[in-house]
Amino acid sequence: MNEILVLASNNAGKIKEFNALLSGLGFDVKAQKEFAVEDADETGLSFIENAILKARHACEKTGLPALADDSGIEVDYLNGAPGIYSARFAGEHGNNQANNELLLQKLAGVPSEQRSARFHCVLAYLRHKDDPTPKVFHGVWEGRILESLAGQEGFGYDPLFYVPEYNCSAASLPKEVKNQISHRAKALKQLLAAFQQDAAK
Repeated sequence: MNEILVLASNNAGKIKEFNALLSGLGFDVKAQKEFAVEDADETGLSFIENAILKARHACEKTGLPALADDSGIEVDYLNGAPGIYSARFAGEHGNNQANNELLLQKLAGVPSEQRSARFHCVLAYLRHKDDPTPKVFHGVWEGRILESLAGQEGFGYDPLFYVPEYNCSAASLPKEVKNQISHRAKALKQLLAAFQQDAAK
């Protein structure tokens, strides 16, 4: 029987994605809301701290192993902002339109060579709430910020994130391409490799 793994997220897309990847390794990924777990307070000062906080919270509430991800975008011209505050950059959590407008405002008039940016995704896996050695995986996706929105796919900052190797925004990439090259894809590949290694022991 598959081992239940709690995902410290209620994002249906993520649940599906993790299940597709991990079911072959003996895991059944369930959303934390199935266990009536509220979101953890993200009081960390880095993606790594927040991912571990979220996973530890889910372990504590369910008594099961948990996986959490924390991700966001870092803009060099803004000294790394919005960073861990990416989802609530403009104040209201998850307001993509307001976040994108604020980012464009802050970069108004900044030449394209100074608009370098990268997406980060950190995944943290804890076996139990007192796990002293969380497994942490970190994916990075390099690009720069466009001067206007482009593309209909994706979410968040994707319409503003220019992907040099494809000469278009992340929101203009077909889903299957994005899922191969994004920050989350890179972190997931590391996670999968580590889990496969453990399974082979």
